[in-house]
Amino acid sequence: MNVRVLGCSGAIGGGPDTAGDPGDPVGTTALLVDDDMLIDAGTGVAVLGDEALARIDHVFITHSHLDHIAYLPLMIDAVGDARAAPLTVHASRATLDILQAHIFNNLIWPDFTRIPSPEAPGVRFEPLETGERAVLGGRIVTALPARHAVPAAGFAVSSHTASLAFSGDTTTNPDFWSAAAALPGLRYVIVETAFPDAQIATAHAAHHYCPRLIAEDLRGIGLKADLLISHLKPPHGAQILTELRAALPGVALRALRAGEVLSV
Repeated sequence: MNVRVLGCSGAIGGGPDTAGDPGDPVGTTALLVDDDMLIDAGTGVAVLGDEALARIDHVFITHSHLDHIAYLPLMIDAVGDARAAPLTVHASRATLDILQAHIFNNLIWPDFTRIPSPEAPGVRFEPLETGERAVLGGRIVTALPARHAVPAAGFAVSSHTASLAFSGDTTTNPDFWSAAAALPGLRYVIVETAFPDAQIATAHAAHHYCPRLIAEDLRGIGLKADLLISHLKPPHGAQILTELRAALPGVALRALRAGEVLSV
């Protein structure tokens, strides 16, 4: 199983402290699992062409903030005619309710849960609550705990040999680390770190991580997986990574990079 990072930045744009190469545009969160599954649908999805978009059958949404769903309504519209079945969107019932009320409401975007018809819609919602899992072609996707400003979840993706855990957007969250550490063959943990420690008050208010909060959560957790840092807010990426390395001297960590492929 391969996980391709389409986007992992905390903002659009480019620069030396973002997750992409200096000067290159970078997109917000979207991870492509093999060629038929997305975890989040931020602006990173823009790198995919129509044929690649039409192969995606399942989208797992961590939460309803725009940087994680921006391309969800657009991709449904773009390749609907090329699909024989609805695109299935998996998320908590609370998140699905937000998408229905505020995106697919015929005001912001057409209600593709009923278009072209209620019997053959463009999108189908499938609730997935914390602790529940979906099995798709031998791959297991499990919803993990998250604590954010809106209803949220992380996800674990497991093959028959290894696992990857993704925090989604979250703040202090010991339950996530306990659940991740219990995954069989844990190879990677992708965790957001949106703010440097100097902005810890903002991190608390926005329900995001900063290095100090991650270090507190990891105290006593024997993490053996690689720690990959996403959602870095430009222009603070380099500072955040320096603070994380100082706070977690025994942990293998680096910035997640748009375009890289992780084998699980």
